[in-house]
Amino acid sequence: MTEHEPARPAAAEGDDDLRSALSSLSHLATGSLSLADALTQVTEFAVRAIPGADGAGLTVLHDDRPDTVVAGADFVREIDDIQFGLDEGPSITATRTGEIVRSGSLGGESRWPTFGSKVGRLGVHSVLSLPLHTADGVIGAMNVYAHAKNAFDTRAEQLGELFAGPAAVSVQNARALAGAVLLAQRLEKALTHRATIDHAIGILISRSGYTPAEAFDALRVISQQDNRKLSDIAQSLVGDAGRRARARHNEA
Repeated sequence: MTEHEPARPAAAEGDDDLRSALSSLSHLATGSLSLADALTQVTEFAVRAIPGADGAGLTVLHDDRPDTVVAGADFVREIDDIQFGLDEGPSITATRTGEIVRSGSLGGESRWPTFGSKVGRLGVHSVLSLPLHTADGVIGAMNVYAHAKNAFDTRAEQLGELFAGPAAVSVQNARALAGAVLLAQRLEKALTHRATIDHAIGILISRSGYTPAEAFDALRVISQQDNRKLSDIAQSLVGDAGRRARARHNEA
């Protein structure tokens, strides 16, 4: 800023930070990142968007229970471990009520007396927990913390709420993509196992004259007797058949 350039109001600077964070969020390439890395970047953008923030984390509901997926700073992970252990705290309240939760004096917070006193002794005094609303309902909360007391005012809450909407969509998309990738991996693995089992059945048919059903039953009996997975038994049989074939070829 030059000496003739007027100072920018704090509100304008906050708007610029929000726009920058939202722009980064819109360009988040969830398809090229792991779920943890994508969500960690969301927390980093949140710290940039909300004035006064020292760290942030994401709590996502799993089987209707809150669980911290990522924490952008070590102290955030420590705080969330405390509240999940106690089943008491701002993130839990935000996910259960779907309402924004704000406190500037956690050490004396009557809503979470045990949690607040523990966190206050760690030197963390302010929190802003923003529920992540989607068309499917609340999927979790974005939790922003600060060491200073009364770090988040009404303006910070407003900016946080503006950021939380697109953040919720990014979190939902990242989770859906990660789920689809995991499903595809499991399906590919299942198909590979099925092909191996079919190959093993063919080997047993050629050796013993079994019907396909009899060969499968024979594999299942061995699996139960050896207390091993059916696919492992089939893989051993196929591997053994391959070694025998190579040995015969070398002897010829």
